[in-house]
Order: sequence, then structure tokens, then C-alpha cells
Amino acid sequence: MARSIHVDGMQHSTPIPAAARVGNFIASGLINGRSLETGEMPADIEGQCRQMFANIKTVVEAAGGNVDSILRITVWMNDRSLRAALNEAWVAMFPDPAARPARLTINRELDQGKLVECEILAVAAA
Repeated sequence: MARSIHVDGMQHSTPIPAAARVGNFIASGLINGRSLETGEMPADIEGQCRQMFANIKTVVEAAGGNVDSILRITVWMNDRSLRAALNEAWVAMFPDPAARPARLTINRELDQGKLVECEILAVAAA
């Protein structure tokens, strides 16, 4: 049975949780670079990437995992040519090249000032 994971600051207009956990598997909804404390969205790609990765950590920990639990991150960007900012935040969160999750980056038009957003799949310890 799925257990809904709610995170303060990640409210939706509909009753959608930030993530769900079934057994050891954790799957998130969309995670973006909006501050969970203030609701503000940084205007620049670097700020959105840094905040998105901070939000990833918050979500996976709320579900009982940690960043080492993350199996895959799917990222959507308005402009994939801005991947340098994404890669900088990526390496900051996953400094060991031998222990990074898989990543898929897709070009897609995003709304509400978002330049980047993602979803995660993680497998937490029992």
C-alpha cells in the first residue's frame, strides 16, 4: 500500500503529495526550484538548480531515504544548453562519480517561471 509523503511548502492546488512510498521504493511528484520556506522562485537557472537539489534532499528524507537512496532523476529544462548550472548542482550533491544516480535530461517548455524541474525514484533501506 502506498504511503503519501507530504512536505511543508510543496502544496498543490489539488491534494497531490510530494512523493509516495511503497515498501522501499520512493517516487516523487514534480520538484522544482521554488523555496519551500518563502515560496519564491529564483529568476536564474543557477538559483533554481541549487534550490531544486535542496528540495530533492528534503523530499527523499521526508520519505525515509537519503540522497544515496536515489536511483534515478528525470530532469526537464526549458533550455538544455543551460546544463552547466544543472551539472554544478549535480556534482555538489553527488560528488563521487562512482555513486551517482542515473539521470535523464529532457527539453520541455515549463510554466510559472520554472527553468528546471525534476522527479526522483529512490530505493530506501528497509
